[in-house]
Amino acid sequence: MKSHPQKEFEQALLKRIASSGRYKLYQDAFRTATGLPLRLVDADPDGWCLDDQKVNRSPFCEALNLCEAACAACVETNRRLMKEAEVSGPASCHCFAGLRSTAVPVKLGASVIGFLKTGQVFSQLPTEKQFEAILGSLGRKTLNAKQQKTLKNAYLHTRHVEPERYRSMVTLLEIFGEQLSADAESLSIIEEGSEPRAIAKARKYIHKNLDRPLSLGEVAHQAGLSESHFCRLFRNCAGLTLTDYVNRCRIDWAKRELLKPEKRISEIAFTVGYQSLSQFNRSFARIVGQSPTIYRRQCLAKAAS
Repeated sequence: MKSHPQKEFEQALLKRIASSGRYKLYQDAFRTATGLPLRLVDADPDGWCLDDQKVNRSPFCEALNLCEAACAACVETNRRLMKEAEVSGPASCHCFAGLRSTAVPVKLGASVIGFLKTGQVFSQLPTEKQFEAILGSLGRKTLNAKQQKTLKNAYLHTRHVEPERYRSMVTLLEIFGEQLSADAESLSIIEEGSEPRAIAKARKYIHKNLDRPLSLGEVAHQAGLSESHFCRLFRNCAGLTLTDYVNRCRIDWAKRELLKPEKRISEIAFTVGYQSLSQFNRSFARIVGQSPTIYRRQCLAKAAS
C-alpha cells in the first residue's frame, strides 16, 4: 500500500491533469467523435462508481446502478479491469451483461496514477432474447414490473459498436494516455500548494530512475539543495525518508510485475532497481507484510477464482 503522502501527491496531480485545458479539449472531442463516454479516474480500484459525468453514458448502466446485486457485479468487473490495465497496460473486458469497457493507464514514471475509462457499449445490436437471459441472471423476483420495463428499455437503447471500430477508438485513447503521462511528468515539477518545486523535481527524477541505484547526493543535486536541507524538506513533504520513499515506489512497481507469471522473482528484483534478491525480499516483506512468493501465489489464485 502506498504511503498517504505519496498517494495524496498522485491524487492531486491527477486532479490537475483532469482540470487542464488539454484534457478537457480531448475529452469533448473524443465524446463527440466516438459517441462514447470518457472519464479520468483515480488508480484506486475501490473508488470506482458512477459519477456526475453523464455524457454518452449507457442508460442501462444507470438503470443497473439502482439494482444492488448488479451494481456490486459491475464494481467488481471494473476493479478487475483496472488491475489488469495497471499490470499489462490498456485492457478491455465485458461485464456480466455483455457491455464492453476499457481502461488505459496514465503514469508518472513507473507508477500508475489513474486511468482513462470508456466503453459501456455492446459489440453487436442487443436483442430482447439477450435481455431475457440477463434478467434471469439478475433474478426476476427481485425486480418489480416497472423496474423490469425500465431495464429492458435502457438495455435495448444502449448503443453498439463493431469490434474493429471500437479497437480504433481505443487506439486513439492509448495515444492520449501516453500524452497525459508526459503531461504528468511536466506538471509534477510545477510548484503548487505545499509541494516545493525542489521536491517535485526530486520526485520526478526518482520515478524516472527507479531501475538503478539512487544516492542521496544525486537526488539532492537534482533538487538543487544541500543533502542536509534536502533530507529535512523531503521528509516534511513526503512523510518518509528518501530511502523509504524509493523502496515503496519500487515495491509498488514490483507488485505489478509479480502478477506476470512468466517473470522470475529474481528478474523482477533487478528490474525495479534492487541490487540483490535478498535485499528485495527483505524490503518487500517489510513493506507488504509477506514474501514476494506468497504475495504472487495469493494474487494469482484470487485472479483465477
